[in-house]
Amino acid sequence: MTPLLIPYPQIDPVLVQLGPFPIRWYALAYIAGLIIGWRYAIWIARQLPSLVPAEAVDEFLTWATLGVVIGGRLGHVLFYQPSYYLANPSEIVMVWHGGMSFHGGALGVIAAIVLFALKKHVDIRALGDIVCAAVPIGLFFGRIANFINGELWGRHTDLPWGMVFCSPHIRLANGGQCPAGLEPRHPSQLYEAALEGVLIFLVLRLATHRLHWLQRRGAITGMFLVLYGLIRILLETVRNPDLTMPVFPLGLTMGMMLSAPMVLAGVVLLWWSLTRGPAPEQPQHEPA
Repeated sequence: MTPLLIPYPQIDPVLVQLGPFPIRWYALAYIAGLIIGWRYAIWIARQLPSLVPAEAVDEFLTWATLGVVIGGRLGHVLFYQPSYYLANPSEIVMVWHGGMSFHGGALGVIAAIVLFALKKHVDIRALGDIVCAAVPIGLFFGRIANFINGELWGRHTDLPWGMVFCSPHIRLANGGQCPAGLEPRHPSQLYEAALEGVLIFLVLRLATHRLHWLQRRGAITGMFLVLYGLIRILLETVRNPDLTMPVFPLGLTMGMMLSAPMVLAGVVLLWWSLTRGPAPEQPQHEPA
């Protein structure tokens, strides 16, 4: 099959430069994902029977933001480039240089959910379900930002939609020009936006609105963990491995190894939630 050699659209990662402060698409993607996801989560809490007051979901935004940023950055540091950051510890806080890990961000949000629920006396599993229903919104915007940045592209392909990536980083390393001979690759960021973002959102929407799984506390969280883990493992087969990673046996990647425990945990949580009856509705109290 002859590839079409679709050129990568040259999109400036900086939307606008305000003096010394660049406004980057990547930062806007995080902001959009958090704000839209936050509003969607509040809407779920208000429209569907829930054990979590909408006011508590509203207040959780700050906690979620800290969990995403701190967890995502530390995950990248520990999972993908520990030796580099050990030698350059001041770079750890320089998040504007790039480098965020979904799995680290997920752990950060889990920690935020647990701490917030304990402090505000709300049900941990019910809060987790509402948050997980909104997470695909952030994933969608994040993967689109990866595409705009020209990062995390796929492996070589001869499929008709293979794309020739020439990111700002490649041009910078070659005197501002795209070198000749670049091969077409999978636009894996767009695959991830479609599957991790759109598909998982629609499946979870079905579960919350048609199957009424919010009353089976933990079911939405379990479903999200299973879906994301399986999709990430599948897409790792067409996504180019991170250059900083060693060659793992059996063709494994760091993304696969971090996603496998998610699938296992999700299966256990989903089974546990669905084998029990729906949770009884409880009167909602103002968060402390």
